[in-house]
Amino acid sequence: MKTVGLAFMLMLASSHALAQERVTFPSTDGKTTLTGYVFMPAKRGAQMPAVVLMHGRGGVYSKAAKGRYDASTISQRHRLWGDLWAANGYVAVLVDSFGPRGYPGGFPRYSYNTRPEAVNEVTVRPLDAYAALAWLRTRKDVAGDRIGLQGWSNGGGAALATMAAGTGFPPASLKGFNGALAFYPNCRLHGRFDDGYQPYAPVRVFHGTADEETSPRRCSALVEKSRKAGGDITMTLYPGAVHGFDDPGRARQANPANAKATADATARALRFFAERLAAQKP
Repeated sequence: MKTVGLAFMLMLASSHALAQERVTFPSTDGKTTLTGYVFMPAKRGAQMPAVVLMHGRGGVYSKAAKGRYDASTISQRHRLWGDLWAANGYVAVLVDSFGPRGYPGGFPRYSYNTRPEAVNEVTVRPLDAYAALAWLRTRKDVAGDRIGLQGWSNGGGAALATMAAGTGFPPASLKGFNGALAFYPNCRLHGRFDDGYQPYAPVRVFHGTADEETSPRRCSALVEKSRKAGGDITMTLYPGAVHGFDDPGRARQANPANAKATADATARALRFFAERLAAQKP
């Protein structure tokens, strides 16, 4: 697998490459038709590993979308990571959980307690993650037993909930993800795991000490409690990094702490999925 640093990530983000395919598939909630954006490797193999991407509370699209919600207005962070995974031999699908439910523009900061139950990251969004997993496994070019999960902020919380053992989210016939990455999640998770959290596959959490939106202390407590109970979960905490530290925009990357966190978290993410999903060179 090639090593991709921050400079290459920013180059990809500035290229304005579009997701190569817009797809739809049913959520396992039994009533919602989801939208997904697929990023494909330039050199495609017969059985490629894959990653499901779960957006944060701002949704899939850029703040500058101005009512145009399609592949051309995917936010630069999501586009960057989709391109990054594709450049490293993965099929990546970015799932829009909010748009199909009537909230394409997402939600403002500090709106956690007022968001509708229809987009709950603990009870609803895991159903979308498993729907994307099932859809990927219908593709002949995807290795169905090598699929990972990544989420940011609200999507990071959704990733944690998705990976929790014993929740009953996936259909009995559907095996789960091989591992997950959760970037600065809200580990409050509506109190669902206050009695303990146990992932069924390895989970890696990334957070900044200066996060102004979600609590690194709460996540640290969740992770430590899970580890003491035998959970394969770790948390990397970045001094001085804020919420959304991996956003490639100037406002975030001008902060040295964010730039350092982005480079380190990216390298760790690439190594983690290379190990868990046995990625091949593109």
